[in-house]
Amino acid sequence: MTMVDIVGVGESDQVGILPDKSTLQLMAEAARNALLEAGLLPRDVDGIFTADLSARDVAEYLGIRPSYMDGTSVGGSSFVMQLGHAAAALQANLCQVALIVHGESGRSGVGLPSISTGPQSPEAAFERSIGHFSPIGSYAMACSRHMHLYGTTRRHLAEVAVAARQWAMHNPRALKRDPLSIDEVLQSKLVAWPFGRLDCCLVTDAGGAIVLTRADMARDLRLRPIRLLGHGEATDHSIISQMPDITSGPGRHSAERAFTMAGVGRSDIDVAQIYDSFTYTALVSIEDIGFCKPGEGGDFVSNGRIAPGGAFPMNTSGGGLSYTHPGMFGIFTIIEGVRQLRADFQGPRQVANAELALVHGTGGTMSTTGTAILART
Repeated sequence: MTMVDIVGVGESDQVGILPDKSTLQLMAEAARNALLEAGLLPRDVDGIFTADLSARDVAEYLGIRPSYMDGTSVGGSSFVMQLGHAAAALQANLCQVALIVHGESGRSGVGLPSISTGPQSPEAAFERSIGHFSPIGSYAMACSRHMHLYGTTRRHLAEVAVAARQWAMHNPRALKRDPLSIDEVLQSKLVAWPFGRLDCCLVTDAGGAIVLTRADMARDLRLRPIRLLGHGEATDHSIISQMPDITSGPGRHSAERAFTMAGVGRSDIDVAQIYDSFTYTALVSIEDIGFCKPGEGGDFVSNGRIAPGGAFPMNTSGGGLSYTHPGMFGIFTIIEGVRQLRADFQGPRQVANAELALVHGTGGTMSTTGTAILART
C-alpha cells in the first residue's frame, strides 16, 4: 500500500473571539498557513475535504479546482475520518494534494451556516419534542449513568479540566491560560448535572487545515512529513436514546480498526489528542480506545497522569476545554498531534521523544468517532 503523509498543518491567523472574521475567512487563513508550511500553493491542491460548508463553495472561495471532493459532516469526528478518506483518494490516484480545511465563527456567528435540527431528524422527532436538550443534556445523562455504574465522581471529571488548563498555560494561543484548581471546577456554575461550566468546552472562532500527499511526493516538500499509519471510523447511533450502551461509544470500534491497521499497541502511544467537548467526553473515550477498562477512566486521569509531566500526556494544546473550540474541534487534535511529532515546541508543552501519536474525534451525541495513529518519519 502506498504510504500517505501529512506535510503541512495550519490554524487561522488568530483563534479566540474574532467578530471581524467570517467563517470562510478563518478557513482561508488556515488553508494558506498549512500550504505555506508544505511549500505548496492553492493551485497545487486537487482534493478538498470540508464539513458544514459545501466543498464546492469552499473550493471556489480558495481558488481551487478540485478533481476530488468530500463533504463528510458528522460533527467533531469529521476531520479525523477525513484523514482516512484523503488517504484512500491519494492511494487511488484520484488526487495528488489533499486539503482538509475547517473554520467556524462559532462564538461570533459571522457567516456561520445554520445548524438548526430539521423537523425530519430523529432528534427533533423523538427527543427535542419531549424537552430533551442536546448535546449537553445527552452527555450529562450518559455521564450520570457512568457515575452510577462505576463510581466516577465530579472530582474525576475536574481532573480532566485542570490538566487541560495546565497544558494551555504553555500555549500562547490558548483562550484560557489562568491557573485552575479542582475546587474551582467543582464550584463552577452548574449547567446540566453533573457538569459545571468548567466541565464544558469553550465556544470560540477558529480555523484549521491539514495538507496530505503520498509519501513519494512528501520527500520533496519543506518540513518533516508525518506518516498516517492507521485510521478507523465508526458510528452506532444518532440520538442518545438509541445508544446501544450509554456508557460506551463507537470509539471502541474506530480505535480497534486504527490500531490494527497501524500494527501498534496502546502502550506504544507517546502522546494523545482526544476530543474534549466535555470533561466526560475525554474520560469515556480513554476507556473506549482501550487505554484502560470500562469504569476505570476516573482513576486513569487522576493525580496528574494526563497533565504536563504525567505518564500519559494528553491534549497538549489545552484542548477544547482551554485552548479553542469553535464547534467542531477534531481538526485541532490532528494539528497538535503533528506538531508534537515534529517536535515543534520548546519547554513543558513538548513531549520528549514522541514517535507515535493518537488523535481521536467525537461527533454528535457520542454518535460518531474517528481515530488515527500518526508516526514520526
